Amino acid sequence: MNNFSRVYIEITNMCNLSCSFCIGNVRPPRFMSTDEFAHVIQQVKPFTKHIYLHILGEPLLHPQLEELLSVAYRFDMHVNITTNGTLLAKCQEILLNAPVLRKVSVSLHSMEPGSPYCNEDYLRDVALFVTAATEKGIFCELRMWNLGSEDIDNVAIFTPLCSLLGLGHTAQEEARSKICESGNTTLAPRLFLGKAARFTWPSMDEVPTEQPIFCHGLRSQIGVLSDGTVVPCCLDSRGDIALGNIFHAPLAEILSGERARALYDGFSVRQPSEELCRRCGYAKRF
Repeated sequence: MNNFSRVYIEITNMCNLSCSFCIGNVRPPRFMSTDEFAHVIQQVKPFTKHIYLHILGEPLLHPQLEELLSVAYRFDMHVNITTNGTLLAKCQEILLNAPVLRKVSVSLHSMEPGSPYCNEDYLRDVALFVTAATEKGIFCELRMWNLGSEDIDNVAIFTPLCSLLGLGHTAQEEARSKICESGNTTLAPRLFLGKAARFTWPSMDEVPTEQPIFCHGLRSQIGVLSDGTVVPCCLDSRGDIALGNIFHAPLAEILSGERARALYDGFSVRQPSEELCRRCGYAKRF
């Protein structure tokens, strides 16, 4: 339990949207300070080189985003960001000038009917950003994690986006033919379309399952909420499985604690020790 392929860091739990698929924030709204972020990076650096600035909230809302990216660069980390894409135009210069930035994932499934951003201006901003970013060597993923839902027409979104991206006819047709299939489709160098079914966020309000449950939490990933709470995975958005607080105790101590060890060992035999994990729709993918 010492090496992770990624650590999720929630630099804010605040968002400028209220999407129907999101579990929503019930915690006090908060921005992680630059000093707090530096402390988190120091703690996670022995465990990983890859950090993902997302659990809940919109990371591009953070007023010190440029400073946070500079901190990550100073500690030689690889930064990956998941965003709803609405602030890409505003933050484009900051993002493109950050040598630490490895990947940006844009959740196109946040373009729901009725949203003020459900328009061609949004798609144009996304296209302009990913075109500039991929030219600079940054990987970009366009996410449609809503397969099986009927409230968003993926083809209606993807068709104008293809034109804005300048994709050739052959590439457009190949991508459209696979738009209802799970998995990744390469659109251009360093640009991918990610497709997956909508999942149910884990919640104590959900009905538990008695089926065997496995998760990569505490194996390949952990998360740190904006208040410093360490959680086993990126979906424990409410801190139900609080393993400790990284502002109050060393991460190594938290990960070797009784609750973390019990969960890790439980997943080894597909019998998680935490009730929340039995109520996780995403875990059904494993």
